[in-house]
Amino acid sequence: MELFIKRALVSALGVFIGSSLLPGIYYDDSTSLILAVLLLGIFSAVLRPILVLFTLPFVVLTMGIGLLIINALLYAFVGYLVKGFYVDGFGYAFLGAFIITLLNLFFNNWIAGGAKRSRTRIRVETRRSAGPDNDQRVRRQTLSERRAIHHNDEVIDI
Repeated sequence: MELFIKRALVSALGVFIGSSLLPGIYYDDSTSLILAVLLLGIFSAVLRPILVLFTLPFVVLTMGIGLLIINALLYAFVGYLVKGFYVDGFGYAFLGAFIITLLNLFFNNWIAGGAKRSRTRIRVETRRSAGPDNDQRVRRQTLSERRAIHHNDEVIDI
């Protein structure tokens, strides 16, 4: 529930900024704004995963821009359903969804609860070997021995 409230607050901020910056997105009163944000949150939680599943090849082919188009369609649909909240066309819905997406990216750490990311630490230890000169078990190959390895490959002729 806390996650839904945080996402709704970011969406509300996005809708408010979108309506302030874009002349094609506007609302009559705060009640219509709250209703639009709640409906947008419900659609994002319920309809969006279903739409993404059905349009997955399109989303992959467009390298993720299809998700923004789905968000814009939901944004325009909320503008159609809520009286007092207006979206004048798909272009403004796309820009409004883009603003919300940018805000979600900006507030992602806060929305996720500020969970600390686990970091993997790698420790490399180097040990110096005794070297071929000092170790009796290690012997360097001579040039002829190296050539012999390549020339003595087992080949079966038929």
